Amino acid sequence: MKGIKKSLTEEYLYLDFSHQTEGCIFPLHTSVTLFLLSYCDCKIFKVGLVLTKESTVISLKNVVPQDVEIQIISKQELPAIVQNCCLPAVVEKPDNFCRAGLAVVLRHIIQKSYEADPSKKEILELLGFKKTCLKACAEVSQWTRLCELTIPLAIENFLKESSDQHPTIPAEILQLERKLSEPVRVHNDDKLRRQKLKQQKAAGVGPAHAKSKVLRQETSEELDSSSKSLELQVAFSKLAVYEEPATTNREPSHIRKAKVSDLPPLEHVFAEGLYFTLADIVLLPCIHHFLAIICKKLSEKLIEFPLLAAWYQRIQEMPRVKTAASQCGIQFLHLPELLTTLKEQDANLSEVPGVEEQNDASFLGGPRPTMTKLMEKGIEVMFSPHPCPTWTLDWNSLPAAVSPKEGKMSSDRALRKQQQLNNLVYVVTSQAKPGDRIVDFCSGGGHVGIVLAHMLPSCQVTLIENKELSLIRAKKRSDELGLSNIWFIQANMEYFTGMFNIGVALHACGVATDMVIEHCIKTRAAFVTCPCCYGFIQNTSKFNFPKSEQFKKTLSYKEHMILCRFADQTAVQLPAQRRLIGKQCMCLVDLDRARAAEERGYSVQVISMEPESCSPKNNMIVGVPI
Repeated sequence: MKGIKKSLTEEYLYLDFSHQTEGCIFPLHTSVTLFLLSYCDCKIFKVGLVLTKESTVISLKNVVPQDVEIQIISKQELPAIVQNCCLPAVVEKPDNFCRAGLAVVLRHIIQKSYEADPSKKEILELLGFKKTCLKACAEVSQWTRLCELTIPLAIENFLKESSDQHPTIPAEILQLERKLSEPVRVHNDDKLRRQKLKQQKAAGVGPAHAKSKVLRQETSEELDSSSKSLELQVAFSKLAVYEEPATTNREPSHIRKAKVSDLPPLEHVFAEGLYFTLADIVLLPCIHHFLAIICKKLSEKLIEFPLLAAWYQRIQEMPRVKTAASQCGIQFLHLPELLTTLKEQDANLSEVPGVEEQNDASFLGGPRPTMTKLMEKGIEVMFSPHPCPTWTLDWNSLPAAVSPKEGKMSSDRALRKQQQLNNLVYVVTSQAKPGDRIVDFCSGGGHVGIVLAHMLPSCQVTLIENKELSLIRAKKRSDELGLSNIWFIQANMEYFTGMFNIGVALHACGVATDMVIEHCIKTRAAFVTCPCCYGFIQNTSKFNFPKSEQFKKTLSYKEHMILCRFADQTAVQLPAQRRLIGKQCMCLVDLDRARAAEERGYSVQVISMEPESCSPKNNMIVGVPI
């Protein structure tokens, strides 16, 4: 067929299978993935349904897209690299490059579907503006976490509870309803809002009245009424932008001069705003099952979700959605049109739990008062001695692909990277034993992992990185070296479930360092981390700062954040005294991390890398389980 490209690499897609309910496959991650395969009409993957011990396949008819090659397998039959990851996962032959986790796998399916048939531009548009839809990992993006993890899990738990008379509405659904009520932000926000204001004034509609109704549901006749891009028709169905004459280049004076605060907000058409994206694909099977239970057992509750119901109706009118849904066992519900005023809506959403503000009346700004408080409690800046400050790899004798110079960087930067690697490699190689498994978290282009795999041929080295292009570059360098003891996994680190002996991370950003340390502690593995981006540290769903009991007794959250902000002020162009304070703050933040690990049975050292000029972020935290 014209425009079709043949995939050069054979790829296998592995999906969990726990059970079937009313013609739908669970877990929901599997249903979502099959729905996307059907929507994209993607036939380039060989699909394996991985059974649990308790699961039994009833029938795959009408729940799996046609023409998708399905194989039923056990977990023991999975490739070794996939056995170390959460599903869904895609693996390329020869089984040393794996993509794991829902968002990463779905984005890969979209990319491969488009590569196979570049005429399907609407498939690529699922990735949204700048192709970033669900790209940010769930550990740092609340939106990715909501779509990828918390909503599917919450709906699964809701369905389990639905046998009860009154199952509890998941907080995550209330959160999504609230999200749909928030104003949409887009790159051309000001222009669109002024066009909306112009339309409202032309219709004699005031902002208050315009907001009093939920965005009305477009009919399929309306959506098909123009040859324009369907996304644009839906996105601007209320604005009627596409109906403006081509000669209209400038808005009237009163529209141009309107204050930004007087412009009407843009309302959600789809989950991420004005355009149909991968987020809508992910949410559809989940919300469908939620609404099915609501209609069946809690119909009086439906009025509490007018925006969600309107979104659900609107999604059905998108091309191919109904066909794809029917192939996956989703029979759309017919919901009544729900209207609500903002006042009613705000009253419902006010019950949604929010983030608690952390106020501290005794807080004093700047790092010095905070550092003084710590000194008064006997906590001072203190580094452990470097075990071998002059040790270096013989870079000139190593193959060219081992050197970071192969990673597309300047010679000065490559030299500093070599110096950083000297520090980490020395510590890791002095700890590693034959047969050990070493994981390079947040591996980027593989500078650490490739050196370790080359230096330690008797160890298995795994590179884990969320950015696909970085990992592909790393694999290319590994292939040049002919390394056979290395794996590449594109995934959030929490989707890596394998056992290992040593975890390493060079310049893992912000709380990523804390996630690496936590992953190592849970596995009772040693860790060698070099933190970075202290200013991005903040409380998350998994971590609260300060982390250690010793620091918690002395500092408030805000005081600890002051240390983190000043710890980022170590750049070479800053005055020497300021850099010194930054280095001291770095040490104190890392001492808190070290103390927290010590409280969990580790011996931990905070070491300054040599030479210190190798990086403004030159601390190493080295931990060994006792």
